[in-house]
Amino acid sequence: MTPVPTPKRILSGVQPSGKLHLGNYFGAIRQHIALQQEGICFYFIADYHALTTIDEATRRRLGTEKFKGPDRASTLREHVRDVALDYLALGLDPEKATFFRQSDVPEVAELAWIFSTVTNMGLLERAVSYKDKIDRGIEASVGLFYYPILMAADILIYRSHLVPVGEDQVQHLEMTRDIAGRFNRTFGEIFPIPNYRLDKVAKVPGIDGQKMSKSYGNTIEIFAEGKPLQKTVMSIVTDSTTVEDPKDPDKCNVFALYSLFANEEEKAALAERYRAGGMGFGEAKKQLLGKINDYFAPARQKRKELLANLDYVEEVLRKGAQKARAEAQRTMTLVREAVGMAPSPAG
Repeated sequence: MTPVPTPKRILSGVQPSGKLHLGNYFGAIRQHIALQQEGICFYFIADYHALTTIDEATRRRLGTEKFKGPDRASTLREHVRDVALDYLALGLDPEKATFFRQSDVPEVAELAWIFSTVTNMGLLERAVSYKDKIDRGIEASVGLFYYPILMAADILIYRSHLVPVGEDQVQHLEMTRDIAGRFNRTFGEIFPIPNYRLDKVAKVPGIDGQKMSKSYGNTIEIFAEGKPLQKTVMSIVTDSTTVEDPKDPDKCNVFALYSLFANEEEKAALAERYRAGGMGFGEAKKQLLGKINDYFAPARQKRKELLANLDYVEEVLRKGAQKARAEAQRTMTLVREAVGMAPSPAG
């Protein structure tokens, strides 16, 4: 008899650090939605992780350097709610994927501590993401340094097989593999060694041409609409080529963003107009604006409906946490027994 293959477990998390943007969507969210059809998915809102950068998020939200503890708390709650609304509006199906708040599964913090006892300092000291955040002025807290261990616990507590990540998280996934291997060699084979998957579109240009990122203030928000969205799109940086002159679509931020939404025929037609001359960047930006509006119109409407029914959104997160926590507790039973924390057998 041919054995029935074990369903693939897929996990990913998103930090509630502000409004989601096109970079989030094409770099991660679209992939998460598609993966619902491929295995058992666990998707969490990483509010534990968000505590490491909540000051930065609060400054952006309030537009001030001065804020108090309640401001941080309200920022985190608002951002968690927004991520939940956004993912559900964009197509996450709670019947197909387990969707929950990270902090509703406290077992992950226990597993992170156990992992910290088998993780060498040198591994964490090599983390590029930590160094980058420090260079940007984020406080060098223990939590920020410890981030890769908590991420490893996030992944391994559900014994995940596949983790879709952006390029900036590949090193953290490799560290997770190292931690899992070290634990297994020390205490026995508990954890599968997870693999990662990069989406085909890992980078999306911001309005200034750099990688789109909230940290750079160059984003196009997924759920912006009307005049705010128009103002953002029309502010995309272009070169000084005149309307009459030919333009190179391969060097244009507007064309790069348009290409994310357009089919091959549409891209070829706009590229031909670029090279022919006689079309200004303003017209190209209007075409991009139309594409964004058409693509996200159904999700915008669904998000408005969800916003009017926040009890449903909270119920989705609550039920998701119940399923996730049950799985985490099964893992922790194995871990506690392996490390010697379970009660001694009778007799």
